[in-house]
Amino acid sequence: MVAQTSAKLHQNFVGGEWIGSDGAENINPSNTAEVVGIYARATADETRQAIAAAKAAFPAWSRSGILERHAILRKTADEILERKTELGELLSREEGKTLAEGIGEVTRAAQIFDFFAGEVLRLAGEVLPSTRPGVGVEITREPVGVVGIITPWNFPIAIPSWKIAPALAYGNTVVIKPADLVPGCTWAVVDILQRAGLPKGVLNLVMGRGSVVGQQMLDSKDINAITFTGSVGTGKQVALASVEVGRKFQLEMGGKNPTVVLDDADLGIAVETVAQSAFFSTGQRCTASSRVIVTEAIHDRFVAALAERTQKLRVGDALAKDTEIGPVVNASQLKQDTDYIEIGKKEGARLVAGGELLKRDTEGFYLQPTLFTEATNDMRISREEIFGPVASIIRVKDYEEALATANDTEFGLSAGIVTTSLKYATHFKRNAEAGMVMVNVPTAGVDFHVPFGGRKGSSYGSREQGKYAAEFFTIVKTAYTAAG
Repeated sequence: MVAQTSAKLHQNFVGGEWIGSDGAENINPSNTAEVVGIYARATADETRQAIAAAKAAFPAWSRSGILERHAILRKTADEILERKTELGELLSREEGKTLAEGIGEVTRAAQIFDFFAGEVLRLAGEVLPSTRPGVGVEITREPVGVVGIITPWNFPIAIPSWKIAPALAYGNTVVIKPADLVPGCTWAVVDILQRAGLPKGVLNLVMGRGSVVGQQMLDSKDINAITFTGSVGTGKQVALASVEVGRKFQLEMGGKNPTVVLDDADLGIAVETVAQSAFFSTGQRCTASSRVIVTEAIHDRFVAALAERTQKLRVGDALAKDTEIGPVVNASQLKQDTDYIEIGKKEGARLVAGGELLKRDTEGFYLQPTLFTEATNDMRISREEIFGPVASIIRVKDYEEALATANDTEFGLSAGIVTTSLKYATHFKRNAEAGMVMVNVPTAGVDFHVPFGGRKGSSYGSREQGKYAAEFFTIVKTAYTAAG
């Protein structure tokens, strides 16, 4: 049975008004016959209007009182949390995560807004003595200006939230372009924020294609900073365009994250840690672990146990109660996944579980989670980001080889180790070349109040989330005052 289609056109939000008449369908990857909603696509002119509105609103908003900003962010957090089941279902319908994962992500979005509501009240600076007698020094933070936000499709509500909330908390105005594939959750957040009392022009939503909306944002000299999460290729375009106009930019891009399993690891913990790291959220997380580096003594037992766990993972409709793994997000991503599976076979890796397209009651993009063994770190499946439920096991001799293999990548977002050795855990935390390190927990999964980001080809600029967000969304000012 085809679910009911929402005929409502969800418009763009520019200068405090809902505008736009040209819409595109948002399709459910669990059931391609279902239209989740119709969402407007902004024109180049509408995007320029949004940027102008944000620029005009900045002077007043940047000097607004902290209680006003606090109240708006608190109201937003409260409504998101109150509607977590409804919004979680929307997220699952448009992106394909299981309902439990969708509700979990919505809850995280509420926590993010709650945290930054508190940060508004904790804005602080420093007062220092000068080296010169009779002179005082004040160090304060001021908003950057108009912030452009470009978000990906894999976290449709969490990533927009962890960019919008600090931008507003620190007094910036915003123009946001969500991924064309999943506009629904961002639309809902913007609607909640505007009803919470944001002044006109402070937050502007322009949905649509990157070639139209994104390009206008990159070309504009009136956007003072851009924060981007997405592919490496697009991230480089953001960087080049930003350098050209002299704007601040922040990039979160790819990952090829390792999980090391040592001989002394608890087998059950190792299997569950890797299964969750590699396959949950359909492997569509930049922090997902797709390289599993396993030492010799535990290798065969671990492979057998993980292959069995992989085969038993329940793939199905994102809203079904017994589903553990939802569909791939769309046909294009599914093709990329299956292409890499064929590449892995041709490279000589051994397929031990999954790799098959699945049929379910509704037409969708269903793929059995896929596990390769006998991979090497120079194979394409070990070096290139697949962004799907595909993992490769690499056999190594010992910890030293495992660490070297883990670090042998152009990326550096997240790295994990499963071990009962305090010695190796401590050494790995210090020497893994990644922005985030996990010991005996999945690589995919970070708290809302701590910094998020990587190194090498994964990230550029200051960290996101927590109090570290201030580094990007503010400018430091040093002021001197002579006494008397």
